[in-house]
This record gives sequence, structure tokens and C-alpha cells, in this order.
Amino acid sequence: QVQLVESGGDSVQAGASLRLSCAVSGLIGGIDRHGWYRQSPGKQRELVALDTRIGDVHYADFARGRFAISSDNANNVVVLQMNNLKLEDTAVYYCHVWSGAKDFWGHGIQVTVSS
Repeated sequence: QVQLVESGGDSVQAGASLRLSCAVSGLIGGIDRHGWYRQSPGKQRELVALDTRIGDVHYADFARGRFAISSDNANNVVVLQMNNLKLEDTAVYYCHVWSGAKDFWGHGIQVTVSS
């Protein structure tokens, strides 16, 4: 059974940093691509960052320059480093991985940014 377990969410003040991690287990194959998405109340889920693992990394405009996506391939952990957090970054963050023809979502983790 594939499991994605996110951690690192917290309630922080604007300007702070957080590091989200997503531990992936149960995959038969490796991770082909991984990404982070977020969803704020009343809004659709949106892409934050995507790493194709073939040299392409994509960031949403709001994330570029503040967030960084990375991975620990040996341990199947994907990471989102978030710096200079803003009030509008408050959302539930989800990790998403692709392996072969399948994709998998984490359950989401809350990030709350206050003034």
C-alpha cells in the first residue's frame, strides 16, 4: 500500500520559514515526478512546485524566489522549503508523486501564516 505522509506544517508569523516533508512508502517503482500543491478555503487546489526529475522544475508565480522543491531520493522523501511566508500562503499543502502510470496524493498538511 502506497503511503504519503506529510510533516512540517505549523502556524507561523509572516516572514517565517517552514520546511514541509513528504515521506513516501510502498512504491514498487521509483518516483518519476513529484510536486506540491495547496488549497485555501474556497479556492481550487493549485500547483506550488513541480520537479520532473529530468531537469525541469516549475514554480507557481507566487512561489518563485521564496519556495524550493527538492527530494531525498535514497529515502523517498520530497521536500518543500518555504521562506518569507505571507498571509496568503495559508492553505493545506499536499504532496503528489507519480510512479509509472499511477499518481498518489498525500492527505495534506495545514500551514497557517498570521501577522
